[in-house]
Amino acid sequence: MTTPPTAAAVLIAPGGLAHCAWVLEAVLPTGLTPTRACVSELAAGDQPYGALLRGTDLAAGVLVRAGGLSAPRSASGRGRRMRAGPAGLVLFGAASALDACPPLDCAPTADAVCAAREHAGLVPAAHGLTRALALCGALVATAALTRAARGTAPDAPATRACTVLVALALAATVCTPAAVGALEAGHDGWGHGVAQRLQVGAVAVRLTAHAPAHVRPPARTRPGGRTPLAGPRGTGGARHASQGALR
Repeated sequence: MTTPPTAAAVLIAPGGLAHCAWVLEAVLPTGLTPTRACVSELAAGDQPYGALLRGTDLAAGVLVRAGGLSAPRSASGRGRRMRAGPAGLVLFGAASALDACPPLDCAPTADAVCAAREHAGLVPAAHGLTRALALCGALVATAALTRAARGTAPDAPATRACTVLVALALAATVCTPAAVGALEAGHDGWGHGVAQRLQVGAVAVRLTAHAPAHVRPPARTRPGGRTPLAGPRGTGGARHASQGALR
C-alpha cells in the first residue's frame, strides 16, 4: 500500500526532473546566451522550443503542488515546524504552473525591441510576480525539508548533499539581483544567467532528491503496532525504524 510520504515522493521527484528541462539548451539551438539570458526566456512565446519548456514547467508545477498537498502533516511538536515544507511546495507548484501560462512574449536579452518594451514597463507584471512566488516557495520548501532531514539523520550523506544544495540556491539567489542590476547597467560579463541557472538547478536537484528520503519499505511491526520487529540477528528492524522518520 502506498503511504503518504511515498505518494508525495513519487510526485515531487518527477516534478524536480521536469524543472530541470532547461538543461536541454546544451543540445538545442536556442539562440540565447546562457550567461545572460534568464531561464524563463527559453520558454518565451517567440522562442523555437518555448512550447516544450512551457509544457515541462507546467508539468513540474502540477506534480510538485500535488506532492505538497499529499505530504503528511502533523499537529504536534516538530510536525508544526515542518509544515512549512509542504506549504512551500504547494506555493512553488502553483506559481510555476501559472508562470507557464501565459509566458513571456519575447526574450529581452536577445531582442532589442523586447528589451525596450520591458524597460518601458509595457511587459505584463504577472510573469514577474509568479516567478517571485515560485522562488519564495522553492526556498521555503527546500530549506524546511533539509532542516527536517538534519533533525532525523544529520550525518547521512544525502542530508549533507541537500544542505549544500540549499546553501548554493540561497547564495545564487543573493547574487542574482546584483547580476540583473549589472546587466541593466550595461555590464554583460556579470553572469546573470549563470547565477539563475545555479539557483534553479540547485532547487530542482533538491526536489528530485526528495524521493530517496521517502521511497522505502515500511518498518515491520509486532501485532498491535507497538514496536518494530527485529530484522536478521535482531538489528534490522531497529535500523529500519531509525531510518523511517520523515526527512
